[in-house]
Amino acid sequence: MSPALLFCILIGYFALLLGVAWATSRNANNDSFFIGNKSSNWMLVAFGMVGTTLSGATFISVPGAVGRDGFGYGQILLGYVVGYIAVAYILLPLYYRLKLTSIYHYLDVRLGRRAYQSGASFFILSRLLGATARLYLVVNILQVIILDSLGVPFWLTTLVILAMILVYTYQGGVKTIVWTDTLQTTCMLIGLVACVVFLLGQLHLSVGDSLAQMDARGLSRIFTTAPDSPSFWLKQVVAGAFIVLTMTGMDQEMMQKTISVKTLADSQKNLLSLTVVLVIVLSLFLFLGGLLHLYAPIVGVTAQGDQLFPAIVTGHLPAAVQVIFLIALVSALFPSADGAITALTSTVCIDLLGIKRRDDLTEQQKVRWRQRVHLGFAFLFLALVLVFKWVDNASMIGVILKLAAYTYGPLLGLFGFGILTRRTLNDRLVPIVTIGAPVICALLELYQQQLFGTYRFGLELLMVNGILVFAGLWAISRPEKLAVAAPA
Repeated sequence: MSPALLFCILIGYFALLLGVAWATSRNANNDSFFIGNKSSNWMLVAFGMVGTTLSGATFISVPGAVGRDGFGYGQILLGYVVGYIAVAYILLPLYYRLKLTSIYHYLDVRLGRRAYQSGASFFILSRLLGATARLYLVVNILQVIILDSLGVPFWLTTLVILAMILVYTYQGGVKTIVWTDTLQTTCMLIGLVACVVFLLGQLHLSVGDSLAQMDARGLSRIFTTAPDSPSFWLKQVVAGAFIVLTMTGMDQEMMQKTISVKTLADSQKNLLSLTVVLVIVLSLFLFLGGLLHLYAPIVGVTAQGDQLFPAIVTGHLPAAVQVIFLIALVSALFPSADGAITALTSTVCIDLLGIKRRDDLTEQQKVRWRQRVHLGFAFLFLALVLVFKWVDNASMIGVILKLAAYTYGPLLGLFGFGILTRRTLNDRLVPIVTIGAPVICALLELYQQQLFGTYRFGLELLMVNGILVFAGLWAISRPEKLAVAAPA
């Protein structure tokens, strides 16, 4: 199919997004932007969050990594289930009890202003890096399969896509994203199922026969039993639980949508429903990866990793499947960026600028501040995507998880300390602890061979980071003083 026709389909899809945005953002205000007026339907939020959780990195990188890791991602998936249950029954009750708009306000209430600002700052850093890495991955593929042949430079592609995202999130924020994410998730899942069905047909295999062939080629292995390996099953399961605990439960983007649901019970149903759907969908992505690796030798495709799926679709599948793939890919792209820009805007405006506390600002002035911050993040996204293009990596899912280990570790330590202890911090020393722990982790990873022999750090580095922050906070804290009753 010609790139020009694919480009026209892309424009048509964006027009549909704009229609949804226009319908949902009328009469929107700051409460609509930040928390959807606390009136989001839990079923819509749960379904839409599937697209946000998976993103383009999952769509491309998880199937591509099957050739190297088999179904090893399933180890992490088991941990995800534990993590979502913990978020639903430990963190969500806390957030609803405090009636939070920004979840980092909890750190202010419990630990102090510097802890609050440190948590918000690490969220900004983590979400900036993670979201732009996901965005880069999908933009780069769109560039290769469509826009390079039309002579459009990469920077212009990124600029136009970010402008599209700005157009439909600028006014409505969360109120709009709940609906657009639902549309995008639907398109992504249709694309996933269509590709699986078509490849099974091309291979003339049933599901059972295809799994048998994957097993014979070592593609369906799940568990790694060597304790020294970064992929050791226990490390992966525990790390998966903490990834969800931090990247969902302590992440303003994910929680911003979840706490936009009116009641705690519905919000918990949202997360548990999301868990069930994610297990099914991620298992299907792994199965798709196995099919791609069975099909590639037949048609002579030698691409590996992130390049495998696009190479097979654009070079060896019919036009109808290419269209479905394109729409699914774009549907995976937008949720990884629109919610991130909205959540980052919320965090800066509420946590760092404090506009909800500013009585000296009119509502119109607060809206203008929010819109300027929103626009500023769009330009920052553009700059970081160009940086990722410069330092291109074979598997972005690995890069994203590595970034999470360093940037979400301090959030894990801060929230863990607040929830598990009743101690009072020396608030001015908190930034030193939260910055120092990731630096120590970097040194441990750099010198792991000299320090630990054959042992290699994997995703458990996130937990090590969190433990170091927790220990540092304990060192700068003192027991909470109990109130003394006045003498009679």
